Amino acid sequence: MNLTNKLYETILQEEANMIAFRRELHQYPELSMEEYETTKRIARELDKVGLSYKFMEPTGLVGEIVGGKPDRTVLLRADIDALPIYEVTRDLEYCSKNDGVMHACGHDTHASMLLTALKALNKEKADLQGTVRFVFQPSEENGQGALKMIEQGVTEGADNVFGIHIQSGVRTGVVMCPEGEMMASHDLLTVNFTGKGGHAARPEKCVDAAVMASSFVMNAQAVVAREMSPIESVVVTIGKMEVGDRFNVIAERAHLEGTVRTFNPVTREKAETALKRYAQAVASMYGGTVEFGYQHVTQPVSNDVASAQRVQGLASEFFGEENVVKQGKTTGGEDFSFYMVNGGLPGAFAVVGAQSDDEATHYEHHHNKFNVDEAALKNGARVMAEYAYRYLNN
Repeated sequence: MNLTNKLYETILQEEANMIAFRRELHQYPELSMEEYETTKRIARELDKVGLSYKFMEPTGLVGEIVGGKPDRTVLLRADIDALPIYEVTRDLEYCSKNDGVMHACGHDTHASMLLTALKALNKEKADLQGTVRFVFQPSEENGQGALKMIEQGVTEGADNVFGIHIQSGVRTGVVMCPEGEMMASHDLLTVNFTGKGGHAARPEKCVDAAVMASSFVMNAQAVVAREMSPIESVVVTIGKMEVGDRFNVIAERAHLEGTVRTFNPVTREKAETALKRYAQAVASMYGGTVEFGYQHVTQPVSNDVASAQRVQGLASEFFGEENVVKQGKTTGGEDFSFYMVNGGLPGAFAVVGAQSDDEATHYEHHHNKFNVDEAALKNGARVMAEYAYRYLNN
């Protein structure tokens, strides 16, 4: 039996354990930078198979499987944090027991798939021509975890990096890994308008922050429609607005938060500049003031050509070429990008489909009913294990 078959045989043997572990993590989700019990739980599973690791600060862990013929090092990454979302499917057998916190993006599956891939690779480590380094990373949801891991040295001495993301909107058995641009940068926009409050019956005495905020929300879309090239992808979303205290009081202050997604650094800069100009113009037009904040949260994810082709090749072999998406990108953001940009590593990031005919698997990520087809977990584990093996053994 060749090594590819041996790896998959172990993954199939571990499938029930993988699903059970995913469900356990799903029941006890933890927020970004608070994944203390999740980290300990993963560590206990690593202890069972004799894998060495070290704890990171404040959470997460990193370890290595050293092959029989030391050479290059490939880094495999899974994120482990959850979201501040209340899971509404209360009759689910493994529903979250931490009210207001939910694995609504599939990070529980990522951790389970990586753990299973490591079990398979560890059994065959004598035949690996190099080292598999693995990181269970905290705080992907707020874009801080990857940088924390890089600061603590997880990319030092590594030669390549690979990660996956489960996807409810893609059918089980499909793998997406385009060459080049794949995911957008994710920026955080904050705008605070200040006017002059007063009685709703005397608007001429006031400067209405609610009107300023509303005007900005509506006009900001003109940045996309009229200031950016239609060839360049740009998304501007204002997802949060806090304004006013009472129905008959003209608001003095308004607070807005949003996100901007782009693939191109020039486009990114143009969007930031234009949005700031719009905010200042609105405040000036209505006689108020504004504080404008703009934070770069993640970088775009751009797959190395050779690494993406490696994923495409093994996925075609395992799932059929018709189930491999070689082109296409999404404006979703991922701090995996930092391993490539800040860590300086070539590599790839892939999407593994997890939608079945069951309508429970059709909800979008970050939805309070989000769930996945667990039959997809063995696919993700197989892709991770095989990617590491083929990179090291060429």
